[in-house]
Amino acid sequence: MKRRIKKVAVVGSGIMGSAIACHFANIGVEVILLDIVPNELSEKEKKQGKSLEDKSVRNRIVDDALKTSLKSNPSPIYHQDFAKRITTGNLEDDIKKVKDVDWIIEVVVERLDIKQQVFEKLEKHRTPGTLISSNTSGIPIKFMTKDRSDDFKKHFCGTHFFNPPRYLKLLEIIPGPETSEEVLEFLNNYGEKFLGKTTVVAKDTPAFIGNRIGIFSIMSLFHMVKEMDMTIEEVDKLTGPVIGRPKSATFRTVDVVGLDTLVHVANGLYDNVPKDERHDLFKLPNFIEKMMDNKWLGSKTGQGFYKKVKKEDGSSEIKSLDLNTLEYREKKRAKFDVLDKTKSVDVVADRFPILIEGKDKAGEFYRKNFAALFAYVQHRIPEITDTLYKIDDAMKAGFGWKHGPFQIWDAVGLDKGIELMKAEGYEIAEWIEELSKSEHNSFYSIKDGQTLYYDIDQKSFAKIPGQDDFIILDNIRTSNEVFSNKDLVATDLGDGILNIEFRSKMNSIGGDVLNGINTSMDIAERDFDGVVISNTGDNFSVGANIGMIFMFAVEQEYEELHGAIKYYQDTMMRMRYSSIPVVAAPHQMALGGGCEISMHADKIVAHAETYIGLVEFGVGVIPGGGGSKEMARRAAMTYQKDDVELNRLRENFLTIGMAKVAKSAHEAYDLNILERGKDIIVVSRDRQLAIAKQHALMMAENGYTQPVKTNNIKVLGRQALGAFLVGTDQMKAGRYISEHDQKIANKLAYVMSGGDLTSPQYVSEQYLLDLEREAFLSLCGERKTLERLQHMIKKGKPLRN
Repeated sequence: MKRRIKKVAVVGSGIMGSAIACHFANIGVEVILLDIVPNELSEKEKKQGKSLEDKSVRNRIVDDALKTSLKSNPSPIYHQDFAKRITTGNLEDDIKKVKDVDWIIEVVVERLDIKQQVFEKLEKHRTPGTLISSNTSGIPIKFMTKDRSDDFKKHFCGTHFFNPPRYLKLLEIIPGPETSEEVLEFLNNYGEKFLGKTTVVAKDTPAFIGNRIGIFSIMSLFHMVKEMDMTIEEVDKLTGPVIGRPKSATFRTVDVVGLDTLVHVANGLYDNVPKDERHDLFKLPNFIEKMMDNKWLGSKTGQGFYKKVKKEDGSSEIKSLDLNTLEYREKKRAKFDVLDKTKSVDVVADRFPILIEGKDKAGEFYRKNFAALFAYVQHRIPEITDTLYKIDDAMKAGFGWKHGPFQIWDAVGLDKGIELMKAEGYEIAEWIEELSKSEHNSFYSIKDGQTLYYDIDQKSFAKIPGQDDFIILDNIRTSNEVFSNKDLVATDLGDGILNIEFRSKMNSIGGDVLNGINTSMDIAERDFDGVVISNTGDNFSVGANIGMIFMFAVEQEYEELHGAIKYYQDTMMRMRYSSIPVVAAPHQMALGGGCEISMHADKIVAHAETYIGLVEFGVGVIPGGGGSKEMARRAAMTYQKDDVELNRLRENFLTIGMAKVAKSAHEAYDLNILERGKDIIVVSRDRQLAIAKQHALMMAENGYTQPVKTNNIKVLGRQALGAFLVGTDQMKAGRYISEHDQKIANKLAYVMSGGDLTSPQYVSEQYLLDLEREAFLSLCGERKTLERLQHMIKKGKPLRN
């Protein structure tokens, strides 16, 4: 009998409990969120004359917690309407409802005695066979099921969601002594396929995998910063994007997470891993103890390693903590010679060999840091896991590292890593010595498009399980390349489907990308059955190459600019009216031109975390690659008899005019960027390309026919144009927009209305494209537009508002 999750109960509505409930609601699951009953009335309730028996009072804790969670930024939920999938209740009146759920997730306070009490109550109402798990970051799973039934123990395990659950991919699954293999296999698959997680089965050891390695890494840096007399700015400069880590790097991350949270886990490790060879490293340095005493915990207390202060002129500045004096001072700029050598190296993995050879303080830092990391992870096998790839998976999914420890080690070379460890006096693990002397000499390899890892027990390479449902472009790009230029690669995905992948900086769209799309489409129409547009970048595309636009505009080379915009538009129409299906697979930022490319595909298979929108207003222009035309066309598609047509058009006008960006793919439906019934959303980023390929293949096999160019787009002419112009006049008079903003809005109004037509008419897409291009070009000649373009280029910002 197949197990399906239709309804879950989340017990405990704190920050994590409410966020976990929201993420299950995100994927369409019905949720019951339960918490305790208050033991006294609040002042507000007393004034309202309520009693402890009133339902609103009894559910106050859970209701307030969920409301707070739903108001938080970033939001835990894809769309506010999804909150309707969550029903709240309390553990006295509503605990009986857990008999109808498929999975019970306990998320109460991190105290073993309280968890055991909750499990005792739950078992009285739980239906045998129901999954039950505890969201814990470190309490041993083996102690939780004391006095519970055999069925309870069989279906129980730890499920450690990382916070915030919507955004962090790691889900650690920790079996108890009697957890069944069926339960582990189900949760491992469900977490990846339905929740969009990187699921890692961990052993029941202190802090499991992610926090064991992550907290070690941070504590190592805490000690190293004093040893090497470094500033917090220097450490954050060296441990951020340059090595594939989040921009918040080390100290900013601790401020965001909360120093008290980190200290809690570090103290737990110090107490519970006495035999750890780096046990003393988990002891808090003096400056951390003093910060804890001062309650300098980070963002939650207004100051931590960084502090935001008001200046005399009313502006704000960020000050940094001097770890020697424990006083806040002005930020110091961190600069290192070795970092300059990596500026032209786009692939992060290729930077590691350069960084460890640095002759400056940064080079010494990297040698010490990587040596400590390599030495630590080598000894965690088989203590916390039997397979090395799980450590890498946990650090990438839970801490946002682009490369896990063993992948970094591979990048610098196995023997070089050993050399670094020996230079710092670390003992080399026996299995590392054996690997170094073997024919393999690496932790990973690629074979037939699959990633293999070194199996320590078998002393040979084995395939990482679960890859059959994925297409990993990094593994097949070289062997399956069909075409490439400087900024684009076309790769054969097999089964007659070609993938078009942008490879420019931030996947911006310039001449080489457009040339590559057209060449790839020629190849695909000749030799393939369908096309997918996807990539492995941090973002799908941040939009057009604004440097190119600025260069043409400032030199007043309007013939060239006209040709470039026309070519851009023609490329969009080339995709729309191709003889084979085109599927776009956007993820993360898909702005401006990235949005336009998606909207001109036959189908969008969007990752749930897609932030998509037409944001050209931010640089003083309107969408010029077919975006303005497309929003007018989509409004016209919704016109029906007796509809208030102008209202439909106004919605799309405001989407562009306010540079709206969907905060999830689900919100993109509301903006008419994704189309209901045609475009789909997937929660698993790892599966996205494979699913997009399936849809392209299905469309081809179902008899895809080249679309006929449309000539029947209804435009409203003066009826709409007049209303829009009155609106922009009022906005200008009310000082809500500037004169330049009004000029941009009026140009957009002209395009989306179809021009100054005396009555509604039916026009072609090309007609609207010509209006769009003319408006775009005229705005590029505006001084204010040039100033905005220049400002964004200097700041290195993408084309966004």
